Amino acid sequence: MARLARFEEHRFVGTRDTMRVYDCDEPEEFAELSTRAVEDDLLDRDLLQAFGPDTLPEAANRGFVHRRR
Repeated sequence: MARLARFEEHRFVGTRDTMRVYDCDEPEEFAELSTRAVEDDLLDRDLLQAFGPDTLPEAANRGFVHRRR
């Protein structure tokens, strides 16, 4: 399964600019996150966040929202 560099061990990755969390095991969500990471330079701008534990409830606890399509 493909994952973002430096986030290989994390299923859920959030973007701090939109406070959205993406499920990297869902191909559509991962594609959207990958595109945003490159186009908006999210990694170099320190706008990506992983969660411990790596769960949706933990992401929500930190204020991130998961929008399923």
